[in-house]
Amino acid sequence: MRALVLTLMLSLALALPVRADGARAVIEAQIEAFRVGDLARAYRFASPMIQQKFGTPEVFGRMVEQGYPMVWRPSEVIFLEAREIGGRLWQEVFLRDMAGRGWIADYEMIEENGTLRVNGVHLREAPESTVRARGIVTVA
Repeated sequence: MRALVLTLMLSLALALPVRADGARAVIEAQIEAFRVGDLARAYRFASPMIQQKFGTPEVFGRMVEQGYPMVWRPSEVIFLEAREIGGRLWQEVFLRDMAGRGWIADYEMIEENGTLRVNGVHLREAPESTVRARGIVTVA
């Protein structure tokens, strides 16, 4: 029994980096799609719940452009910690907006038919002390 539990824990621990790599690829591709104005492509990376909520790539794109400018056109993107909470993968990403402010974005990822999709983004401004403590500050 103990060996089974240890095997299960090891399997889960090894799966997180693989899933985190997948999340990173999805997030990078969605941000790139926003950068080049390919709203249809960016929309495909959103979960079915997000797609249903906004209905069309254009409405989704307008919401991101107006409500999440640091995701729409970041000047810097740095991937931080990935973690599993309640069976869901959360990928933390540092974003710097065009005005130079730092943000921490927690991307909630879900798996849909074997494919990771963005199910939401929770943002908080990154205090400069937090940015420095994580070694994120870059010099232009």
